[in-house]
Amino acid sequence: MSSEYVVAVESKPEPGDMAAIVRGLTEFNASKAAGDTPNYLLVTLRDAEGTVVGGLLGATYLGWLQVQALWLPEALRGGGHGRALMAQAEQEAIRRGCPRAFLETLSFQALPFYEKLGYKVFSKLPDFPPGGARYALTKELACE
Repeated sequence: MSSEYVVAVESKPEPGDMAAIVRGLTEFNASKAAGDTPNYLLVTLRDAEGTVVGGLLGATYLGWLQVQALWLPEALRGGGHGRALMAQAEQEAIRRGCPRAFLETLSFQALPFYEKLGYKVFSKLPDFPPGGARYALTKELACE
């Protein structure tokens, strides 16, 4: 390695530095994927005042919906809100031409919830976290 470069662990990374890495990878991937880049998706659950109280963050990319984060506070779980958030994301993915979905969940999160929605486990990584597991799931979306 050339002495003009320094490799360093950044204990308090700057957002701009993180964005530079993501931007570089996105540009490289686009050069290999006919220019396709992730099209981000945000589905929110808001209270009567308009405050975000839960939601889903994901992206459609290369024919797939990738759910990156789904969160609801404990008090709102079990009331159908998560199902509604997922349904909206899946419908938007179909509208964007993505017939498949992918997500990951940890053993202490929502595996049974996703399975009830028709997601199938295709990968299990044991001891992530220690004593638990990380699951990767997919679903074929109903294209009408």
